[in-house]
Amino acid sequence: MGSAASKNISAERDLLDLHGRVAIVTGANSGIGLYIALHLVRRGAKVYLAARSEEKAAHAIGRMEREGTGERPGELVWLPIDLTDPRKAKAAAGWFVKRESRLDILVNNAAKILGPYGRTVDDISESMVVNHISPFLFTKTLLTVLEKTALEPGSDVRIVNVSSVAHRWVPNPRYDNLEALNNDFANTWKPKTNVYAYTKLANVLWTNELQRRFDAERIPITAMSVHPGNVMSEGNVNLFTSLTFGRLINWGFSLFFISPHDGGYTPAWAAASRKVFEERNRYKGTYLVPYGIIEEASQDARRADLAKELWKTTETVLKGFDL
Repeated sequence: MGSAASKNISAERDLLDLHGRVAIVTGANSGIGLYIALHLVRRGAKVYLAARSEEKAAHAIGRMEREGTGERPGELVWLPIDLTDPRKAKAAAGWFVKRESRLDILVNNAAKILGPYGRTVDDISESMVVNHISPFLFTKTLLTVLEKTALEPGSDVRIVNVSSVAHRWVPNPRYDNLEALNNDFANTWKPKTNVYAYTKLANVLWTNELQRRFDAERIPITAMSVHPGNVMSEGNVNLFTSLTFGRLINWGFSLFFISPHDGGYTPAWAAASRKVFEERNRYKGTYLVPYGIIEEASQDARRADLAKELWKTTETVLKGFDL
């Protein structure tokens, strides 16, 4: 599984030397997040694994060390974060800013995948909070250190938001108010998939608007959204196993899906490739698919009006928390 792809990717060939650079990868305790972090630490980055549990982060670090972090690895550090609550996401960013004076790479990878629809204690769609609202606030709180790093000579600051091909599947998206953000798509024939896809569309829209704002203010930061590929991640394996004939489904998908190692490569490529450094203007605000290929996102994902609508509503919701 993923062997053919593995032969066609090379961190040593494609990725920059990251010694002296600092990165954050959310959801790095398992799945593709773990391998995003591993690709980056192998190139010398100091990588903060943003995860809820210290125990799980320590387990992930142990896994990476057993797989091999290379001859001149960077450093792996746990960053405590809980994306189910925007307040805690902001606190996590504040924790980081107190400890580091630079941030070169931010990969917003953590996400709630398909599952039962739920609301947070604040009565907001849990999927929307975990997959969009908390990452939005986490990133916003880190902008001071990101922008400071970007203004240094020879800087190469990047924000990578992990989306999905599922962003193409959303029927009639709206983001104009909290009611829209809370859409459970119960009147559609695949509500769980549509809720997830709706948040993944938000990832692409937010990335595009973020890049437009950077460009308008002449801030040299490159923002990209990424579809990592169809990955046999631990989350997907657990999801497929829960279905009728789950073992058979897992076996079938394993013939076509790529490994978490390879799934982590495109986000890592976006975060650290030489090509993006050399052709920065070409990659600003792009949507990438394996392995580092620019692809046109869906028509809705390219709507500037929808991106601005999402941004405005997200900020309105956060103001309700005084955030």
